[in-house]
Amino acid sequence: MRIIYLDLDSLRPDHLGCYGYQRNTSPNIDRIAEESTMFTNYYCSDAPCLPSRSAFMSGRFGIHTGVVGHGGTAADMRREGAERGFADRLKSESLPSVMRQAGYKTATISTFADRHSAWTFNAGFNEVHNIGENGGESAHQVLPVALKWLDDNSSLDHWFLHLNFWDSHTPYRVPESYGHPFQDDPLPEWLTEEVFQSHLKKEGQHSIEDMNALAKSHYQQWSRHDKPVKTYQDLRHIIDNYDCAIRYMDDHIGQMLLQLERLGILDDTAILVSSDHGENLGELGIYSEHGTADQGTCRIPMIIRWPGGVKGKENDRLHYHLDLAPTLAEMVGIAAPDRWDGQSFADSITTGGTTGREFLVLSQCAHVCQRSVRYKDWLYIRSYHDGHHGFTKEMLFDLQIDPYEQHNLAEERRDICKEAVYLLNEWHDEMMATMDCDIDPLWTVMKEGGPIHAQEYLKWKNM
Repeated sequence: MRIIYLDLDSLRPDHLGCYGYQRNTSPNIDRIAEESTMFTNYYCSDAPCLPSRSAFMSGRFGIHTGVVGHGGTAADMRREGAERGFADRLKSESLPSVMRQAGYKTATISTFADRHSAWTFNAGFNEVHNIGENGGESAHQVLPVALKWLDDNSSLDHWFLHLNFWDSHTPYRVPESYGHPFQDDPLPEWLTEEVFQSHLKKEGQHSIEDMNALAKSHYQQWSRHDKPVKTYQDLRHIIDNYDCAIRYMDDHIGQMLLQLERLGILDDTAILVSSDHGENLGELGIYSEHGTADQGTCRIPMIIRWPGGVKGKENDRLHYHLDLAPTLAEMVGIAAPDRWDGQSFADSITTGGTTGREFLVLSQCAHVCQRSVRYKDWLYIRSYHDGHHGFTKEMLFDLQIDPYEQHNLAEERRDICKEAVYLLNEWHDEMMATMDCDIDPLWTVMKEGGPIHAQEYLKWKNM
């Protein structure tokens, strides 16, 4: 089996046509989805970039690996210490390592490890292709490397390629020559003038006020991200250009599909489309950032087109992104490491089964310190450090009627909050009981001065 994992940074599922978006952002991804199982309640366990990909590739929650933030002690994977042998555990336990044990050639085309000094991310890959732009590259720079790799390896029967595009990560830097394909499309229905006016009143990190300041201080070199948002129609600077970035990536994915077709291997290649995290575009009054443990940041797409698998099926059960590691292991016929935290959902791909979890716990310690519980129709968010956003300690949202998190029901529904805290404690007890140490890295972040981006925000505000 040949497997391509498309890792599309900061990609929200609800901005893809196959997930119901009204704009034509993703015709090629939609084409893949027609022949796939599509998961609609799929979440990264640990956000954002570094914690998410560390959990995904290691198959373990951030509380177990120690990686929950972007700086300080909690940005490095825990070491094995005196018990370490000639090779460390990642040599045999990372997802690429397990794929190699199953006879697969493994490769990554990504600058992620370089961008975050996350060298453990590369564990198990036969080949690492870093084009040297530190996450600032665009799809037109990544695609030629990918096309050459496919050409060079098309004759091999078993390979796993991790292919990373960054275009939908802020700042949205699609070449100006690409134009503005969504300038005549209406803004999302929920994002009304009234909602916008309420967001204008928000203060603190990642508010519209904060973003306008960043447009002048940080983003002035990118024409799509350097304009302040002062009126309702100015929201197009954000929504249109985010969607434009998705369409730009999608165009290049289309070229990859054509290459697979020319090589005669499209039908026999598994294609997976996902992301490391989403992007808040108004949730909690936050725009163009992925700094919370909420629906906007943690819900991600997962589309699996598997030769011989189920086609055109939606799965609405709850899944973590790290559940993919044992799923792939099962699909290629190898046992998953005992220490992995994921649960295989291979039956959902092969037979349309409904394997899933009863609840999820989501974590974020780079911009805030939060843990959230996603269960039934509810999202409960508990803030230990609010990252200078002005969040209350507890927030509760009914995602069935309020998917964009505009109405905090924590005071009205104390019963649901208490149930969520019980689930959070159950999860935490299980995690701590299966730890190699007795340290919860969320509290490491707190003891080291709080989330690194919150610390940077204060320094910037006080300059």
